[in-house]
Amino acid sequence: ESFGNNPPNRCYFCKNELYSVLSRVASQEEMAAIVDGSNADDVGDHRPGMQAARELGVRSPLMEVGMTKEDIRTLSQSFGLPTWDKPAQACLSSRFPYGDRITPEKIAQVEKAESGLRELGFRQLRVRHHGDVARIEVPKSDISRLVDDVTAQKVIARMKEAGFTYVTIDLEGFRSGSMNEVLKTGRGSDLLILS
Repeated sequence: ESFGNNPPNRCYFCKNELYSVLSRVASQEEMAAIVDGSNADDVGDHRPGMQAARELGVRSPLMEVGMTKEDIRTLSQSFGLPTWDKPAQACLSSRFPYGDRITPEKIAQVEKAESGLRELGFRQLRVRHHGDVARIEVPKSDISRLVDDVTAQKVIARMKEAGFTYVTIDLEGFRSGSMNEVLKTGRGSDLLILS
């Protein structure tokens, strides 16, 4: 319930539940540790899930040795992993303004909208859910392609198929964590829900 209310610390509730279940499994299977994929670039960002990880003893080996996302990509490429250049994919719950209730239907709507953009060849993207408005973020270098007449009509069709009434493009471009900008201004301080 706390997660569904979508407070700024919603990731804490999700990760706390996830790591609690994993802790029980690890204990039953006599595993020495639970590890996650946090890295050095995650330090200092708004990551309430990291608090749950600390509280439950989850290790972050990539962060512990100071590896950045770029280091991980370089190492992955040297091992021939096909995912070495895969764009980061944050949890779909990060597409909603804090305080807007998250439902399975809304998550499915965002997932369908983002899949539609990927089908059109966009790789790095977010569709932010603002009720009946889809706010699309792509890198600034992709905005001209997004608004090309032919592509724009396809984008509009995909967003409407996903259930949005209005389609907007964020002229600031793709920004990881853009929904956290409200926290930096102090306007989101009244949204913290503790239970």
